[in-house]
This record gives sequence, C-alpha cells and structure tokens, in this order.
Amino acid sequence: MKLLSKKSSLLYTFTMSALVAGCTAQGGEIDNNTNRTALPVTQLITKDTTLHIDYVSDIQAVRHVEVRARINGYIDKVFVDEGQEVKAGQVLFKLNSKEREAELAKAKANLNNAVAEAMAAEVEVGRVRLLVEKDVISASELELAKARHKAAKARVEEARSAHSHAENLLAYTSIRAPFAGVVDRIPLKVGSIVSEGNLLTSLSDLQSMYAYFEVSEKEYLSYIRARQEGNNANNNAVQLILADGSIYPHEGKIETMEGVFAPNTGSIAFRATFPNPSKILKHHATGKVRLFNEVDSALLVPQKATFEIQDKNFVYIVGEDNKVQTRSFEPKARFSHFYIVASGLEPGEQVVYEGAQTLREGTLITPELIPMDSLLAATPR
Repeated sequence: MKLLSKKSSLLYTFTMSALVAGCTAQGGEIDNNTNRTALPVTQLITKDTTLHIDYVSDIQAVRHVEVRARINGYIDKVFVDEGQEVKAGQVLFKLNSKEREAELAKAKANLNNAVAEAMAAEVEVGRVRLLVEKDVISASELELAKARHKAAKARVEEARSAHSHAENLLAYTSIRAPFAGVVDRIPLKVGSIVSEGNLLTSLSDLQSMYAYFEVSEKEYLSYIRARQEGNNANNNAVQLILADGSIYPHEGKIETMEGVFAPNTGSIAFRATFPNPSKILKHHATGKVRLFNEVDSALLVPQKATFEIQDKNFVYIVGEDNKVQTRSFEPKARFSHFYIVASGLEPGEQVVYEGAQTLREGTLITPELIPMDSLLAATPR
C-alpha cells in the first residue's frame, strides 16, 4: 500500500509539471482573473462648455456724494434719519438763519437806496441837459452829471450783487438733497456748530451700481479678441456673486475699462453696471464679478482621473488589452471639476477615473465604464 501511494504521488507531480511546461512552450500566460483590479473608467468626449472666472470687485453707487455745509452756523433742525430714502431737492438739514435773514434785509435796503440814488442821478442829467441847451450852464456840467449817473448805476449793480449773495447765504441754511438717494450716517446732531466744509452726511443713489474689478493683461487680451471676433454673443454680460456666495438675481454688463495698466500689478480695471431695484447692493459692498467664456467642442477630462509628477499632468489610458499606460497632457483651462485639454489626449480614449494611485505602468485591470455625461450631470456648477 505504501508503494502504490508513492507511485501515485510521483505521477501527479509529473502530470502537473508537464502541463506547466506545455503552456510555457506555447508562449502563453496563466490568466488568473482574480488578480485583476476592477476600476471605474470613463471615455473622453468633447462638449460645448461655458467657462467662468471670478474676480474680486469693489461695488460703488453710480452717484455718491458727501453733503457738506457751505456756511458757518449751527444745526437748527435735522429733517431726515440715517438710511432714509429722500427725493431730489428735499431739505435734509436747517441751519440757524436769523443772522442770514438780517444780512439779506440789510442788502435789500442798500439795493433800494442805490436804485433811488441812480434814479435821482438820472433826473439830474435830464435837468442839466435842458440848462445846457438853453446856454444857462456850460456843457461840462452835463458831462459831470452823466458821470454821477454812471457811478450811481454802478453802485446799483454792486448792491444787487450783495443782495444776491445774501440770498444765497440764506438759501445755504437749508441743505437739500442734490438727487434722490439714501442718506448715510449723520455725525452731527441738532445744536452742533458747523463750519464751512464740515461733513453733514453722505448720499448714495442706489438705483444702479458699479462693480470695479481688475483683470490681468492676458485675460484682457482674451476678452478683447473674443469681443472683436464675436465668438460670444453676450460677451459683456456678467454675474455678481455676493459676499455670502449667493448669485445676485440681476445680470450686469461691462460698460468700460481703464485706459492704463497698473505698473505694479500689470492689471487693468473693468467696470460693470448692475441694476439695483430692491436696494440690496450698498456703496462699498464686496462681491465677485463672474465673467463667462464659451468654448466650442472642449475635450474634457475629470480632475479626479489626473495626477501630477514634477508639475506635469498625467492620466492612465486604458488600452484595448485592458492594460493601463501613463499619458501626459496639457490643460487649457479648469472647468468645475474638469480640465479642458489643450493637447496630449484624444476624444474616445478611456482613462482610469478612480484608483490611479494604486496602478503602475502595464497593470491589467477590469474596466467598469462610467459615462462622462453622468459625471458632468453630477458636477455642481
């Protein structure tokens, strides 16, 4: 019995050795599917895409002025409150006017006196002219009367100017809104003494707002070329991202830009205008202006499928034999969680979507296809 068992063992070993040798002689490999790694892959496609770039912006009212006192005095009344909406011409403050009223009355009296003197001088000219015509007095007396009349008329103009100035000073005691807007902080209250030029408040017209933002020279040139070539039908349209990350509901438009690049940063300022019917935006608010750029037939690759080696971007390409190979590519731009490919990849190629860190060149995998459209649909915008 022991002899038979030994013979049987020798026969089994010989048979297995022969099988292995036969496979090796035919140049084949042992296909052990259990050693393959199942990994998700996706197929590269081209798609019309809209890129966006956000720029930090400074939001300003289209009209924002400081309301200052034009004369000395003290505040008699304050007719508005901070944050109140006012109409054009509405009285905001009233300075004490008694002194100005007295000055106006004096100027009016001086004007009336000057007018009376001028009338008397005119009558005197007429009387002297009759006497000269009758040769009662010499012609020089008429010239002298005319000179006195001329001087009297000059005093009338001087008095009229003083009267007008006094009227203006009295009018300056009522500080009015130069346009419709919203009142800012009021630092001085009733009874405060003010001097000429003291700040009383600020007024902002919030019907529409300016958003100033700076772009690089490269981005400026790209914008200008796109506008000149007409690639984007709505090239001037922009969005505003508010400080809390929400999108402002009204679309804005780029209206103008500065004429000079900043020497220190190499950037240039753009100005976009946004309507502000609900007065959400305030003067000197912050936010981000979002510019859009349409790209036709953009070749997309998920960022999740890429990895970097020495500042170069790579992916694993899945070959027809399901072996992976590294491939470098040049990104053109970043779009959400995707790269737009400039060169190095072609539409229709399959790339490993996840698990690239576990792979090496030539690794055999079991691909599990994930359509690119489903990845795009699941990407937050």
